[in-house]
Amino acid sequence: MKAVKVQYAKTHLSALLTSVERGEEVVISRGDTPVARLVPMVSPSERELGFVAYDVPSSFDDPLPPDELATWEGTE
Repeated sequence: MKAVKVQYAKTHLSALLTSVERGEEVVISRGDTPVARLVPMVSPSERELGFVAYDVPSSFDDPLPPDELATWEGTE
């Protein structure tokens, strides 16, 4: 881990980002107080969609019965 002051970070940001891309961490301090940490981005892992076993019934897209449709439309 590398520690730098704010002024150095402002002047050498591009070089610090190159270090971070290589896996290093950089702590930026204001005086003796650490205020920020630059770390490499971690790409989120791919997650399989459909993590619950469920089959959509074939009647899913069928029109609603008139009484239920009226309830949804607020006309009943």
